[in-house]
Amino acid sequence: MTRKRKWPRPPTDDRKLVFALILLTLLLGARVFLAENPQHNPWAPLDLRDERGWATQTKLSGLRGDSQGCRAVLDRSEIAFSALPATGEGQCRRDDRLTLDAVPFAPRFPEMTCPVATGLVLWLEKDVQALAQDILGSSVERVEQLGTYSCRRMYGDADAAWSEHATGNAIDIAGFRLTDGRTVTVLEDWDNGRDEDRFLTAVRDAACDSFGTVLSPDYNAAHADHFHLDQGRSPAMGACR
Repeated sequence: MTRKRKWPRPPTDDRKLVFALILLTLLLGARVFLAENPQHNPWAPLDLRDERGWATQTKLSGLRGDSQGCRAVLDRSEIAFSALPATGEGQCRRDDRLTLDAVPFAPRFPEMTCPVATGLVLWLEKDVQALAQDILGSSVERVEQLGTYSCRRMYGDADAAWSEHATGNAIDIAGFRLTDGRTVTVLEDWDNGRDEDRFLTAVRDAACDSFGTVLSPDYNAAHADHFHLDQGRSPAMGACR
């Protein structure tokens, strides 16, 4: 009968040293990885030019209620905007108002809160343009919108909660004008079974990574002609339909 050789166990102190060296190596590797990939680093300042990462939604959520920090993100990301003075009263008081100067909107440049602006820039530049090229073979040259500010309760019901539109913390997107001359609209192209429908469904789904609430024709008939996008909640905890 052959006996199995028993190797001596390393001393306890040696095992602790090996464990500490392994842990240090992992920590150093993680530090290098996060330095090279700020989109995954929860402590790195948000820059909208970075690719989406594990920490992007958390950083977006942190901008709610922090207009100064949010505008610093736009500055850091080299996004041109015009800050506007506060206006309104009561539930429709708007302390955070700005317009995005370089985003081509129709029929006008809408006023919105900074968190809506950051979500909009991220969605348009990271998602909408890429999906338009992939699915429709053309880029977007203009965003058709129905407005941001409306001092009202939800659905015009006097007993309902105040709408995010009451403070300009929402925007309604009706469609997109493409560089090849086509116009894709939610009203005409949603659920039509063609490429335009696939594009609209894809950009609706992608918006859920940048906004706290995304409502489309799948939600109810009141949204048959637009996507409602707002930052009333965290993107990680919001509604997406």
